[in-house]
Amino acid sequence: MTKKILFPAALLVFLIVLAGCGTESQPVSLYENSDNWVYLETAETAAADVFFICPTVYGGTDDSYNMSLEDTASKEAFAGATNMEKGIYDEDARFFAPYYRQAGLNVYELPPEEREAYLSLAYEDIKEAFTYYLEHYNQGRPIVLAGFSQGADMSIRLLKDCFAREEVNDLLVACYAIGWRITEEELEEYPHLRFAAGETDTGVIISFNSEAESVTDSLMIPAGTRTLAINPLNWKTDSTPASREENAGACFTDYSGSIVTEIPHLTGAYIDPQRGALKVPDVSPQEYPPVLSIFSDGIYHLYDYQFFYRNLQENVGVRIDAYLSR
Repeated sequence: MTKKILFPAALLVFLIVLAGCGTESQPVSLYENSDNWVYLETAETAAADVFFICPTVYGGTDDSYNMSLEDTASKEAFAGATNMEKGIYDEDARFFAPYYRQAGLNVYELPPEEREAYLSLAYEDIKEAFTYYLEHYNQGRPIVLAGFSQGADMSIRLLKDCFAREEVNDLLVACYAIGWRITEEELEEYPHLRFAAGETDTGVIISFNSEAESVTDSLMIPAGTRTLAINPLNWKTDSTPASREENAGACFTDYSGSIVTEIPHLTGAYIDPQRGALKVPDVSPQEYPPVLSIFSDGIYHLYDYQFFYRNLQENVGVRIDAYLSR
């Protein structure tokens, strides 16, 4: 069990002065308005904070490539997708999740060189939301940074940018950047980034991308790319296989966050040493289709969290405890 800790007011002042992601705070922020947060849990009773970045829910249109913050229908789906993963993270943490002008699914159908303008716009909002959170709500608490898919991409961008300051990086419990790639070259370019090596290390990145054994190319891991990965069943970074018996429970949730179906021991997993992908051998593409047209059969991207839900949930608590006891 984690324990409550108190953080001195002096640390908050220190962070306000030093931790502004390298930029001065803007006098007016979108994130002063609570309507621009899916979750804004400001009660000071939890041991840590979670800053969560939602995956892609906006489809886009012929003339729109970023979600509008005035788009009520997309914001409802955005909140639902956040709820689907919230239960992994919030057992002993305050939960903060901003709405942002995320890039639409149609962006990922563009050539890679054309995507960046829309992803950069999404990141502008994420950076603004995190800076506002850090200056007004954090108060020196440990931070679990988490995101899935586009949210994982945004999490990694945030790590590279705002966590370059030692005072902020010291607050990092872990970054769960699941469903996007992170390469050895990126770690070399940003030496304050560290990839997880086991179950209890802190200040590290946890990432993996699930796929069938036959897959050799995907949006997340293009052919010829090698990403870093950790196996969420045995917390190893090599190709040591984990059996399905080590899977504490796959959980399939609805938009309220309720677990509709739980399947213990659904599948094992191992890391492909060439691609760095997490190979999932005990399910089939017919049972778990890709759903979205941007993915081909055998890409289990939409199930990254769901296949390993209970193991991830347990690990968040383990890493928070490890951070608080170090």
